[in-house]
Amino acid sequence: MATITNFLSRPPSSLPTIPKTDLSLSSFLPCSSTLLAFPKPRPLTRLQTSFSTDQTQHFVAKAAATSGTPKVISDERVQKVHSIEEFDEALQMASNKLVVVEYAASHSRKSSKIYPFMVDLSRTCNDVEFLLVMGDESEKTRELCKREKIDKVPHFSFYKSMEKIHEEEGIGPDQLVGDVLYYRDNHSGVVQLHHREDVEKLMADHKMDHKLIVLDVGLKNCGPCVKVYPTVIRLSKQMADTVVFARMNGDENDSCMQFLKDMKVVEVPTFLFIRDGKICGRYVGSGRGED
Repeated sequence: MATITNFLSRPPSSLPTIPKTDLSLSSFLPCSSTLLAFPKPRPLTRLQTSFSTDQTQHFVAKAAATSGTPKVISDERVQKVHSIEEFDEALQMASNKLVVVEYAASHSRKSSKIYPFMVDLSRTCNDVEFLLVMGDESEKTRELCKREKIDKVPHFSFYKSMEKIHEEEGIGPDQLVGDVLYYRDNHSGVVQLHHREDVEKLMADHKMDHKLIVLDVGLKNCGPCVKVYPTVIRLSKQMADTVVFARMNGDENDSCMQFLKDMKVVEVPTFLFIRDGKICGRYVGSGRGED
């Protein structure tokens, strides 16, 4: 779990708790995280200084061969970026959409191995923009990598409204999918809450039907929050008739942060259980063996 150290000097001594089995939370992966700390990267490939004019085309063909695809990957939804100017323009054009950037290199086997999975995501996630930056393509792409402090590949950065909200190095397909699910908004029956007023409206909307609201509270760069989220999505589909699932990132803005403080949330992920406008319980954590 990630600890929100700036909220309270100590956790509240008596908080209502829902047993783990109520939402099958005991099946989650064990994990722990420190706020705003990225996971330790696996051995990666350092960018080289040699350049060629067809690095990107060669990389795509290599990625297709690595994935076992008999033909070149159809990656028309992945925008190839060749300079700082193109990169900044792509972020600006995306507006508030999620932008996923893979920094790669033609000589990196890990880069070519993960690329087909990003292509698959680009086909199914039409509300997400995907960019590819070949660090060894030219001097211009090397300047871009230098500005973004990228010296090892593969490296993934996630942006919204031109702000970098997350980044990881050396991740596998499952982690990439999990990250996209977590930072993408329009993808499931999980209601996205961005302000305290959104929570109050959701509670008011379901006072009459008495539906249980499960509010998943997390942080942008919380590893456990990202890992547990695919399960939240699955449960939201299975329980759509009786339960409303919602999510809020506490560090999205001051309104969200104040809401977490008022709710005495000191660790994330925390699941708040709300019925008839009142919090009736909570579950803290995402892994087996946590209290």
